[in-house]
Amino acid sequence: MTAGAIAMMVVAMVVLWGGLAAAIVNIVRFKGPEPGESMRDL
Repeated sequence: MTAGAIAMMVVAMVVLWGGLAAAIVNIVRFKGPEPGESMRDL
């Protein structure tokens, strides 16, 4: 593999894994209303 291909692979991995980490942090930080607290008309 060339240096350019390795650099592109590293950039893609950082974007993908960084997005996954950001999504997990966002889910953990913002927990929506508990099911008992939400008002649902069913």
